[in-house]
Amino acid sequence: MSEATYHISSAVVATLPARTGDVLAEIAKMENVEIHAHANGKIIIVIEGTSTGVMGQCLTAISLLEGVIAANMVFEHVETESADR
Repeated sequence: MSEATYHISSAVVATLPARTGDVLAEIAKMENVEIHAHANGKIIIVIEGTSTGVMGQCLTAISLLEGVIAANMVFEHVETESADR
């Protein structure tokens, strides 16, 4: 019996206010990332993936975007589903 895992995390992305629109546009292009809110240079996102490594890669990619000051994971949750369900 194998198990599939699904990771869901939330993060806050701090941006230079003048670049927030550009960062929002780039994040919107990313797979498995949803923008839930933004105001005053801060963006709240949810990332979904199959491992903590996938989460980290996505957050690293976001942190390297032009105009991003910081991208910090706030919460991570793991769901496990058996293949026989």
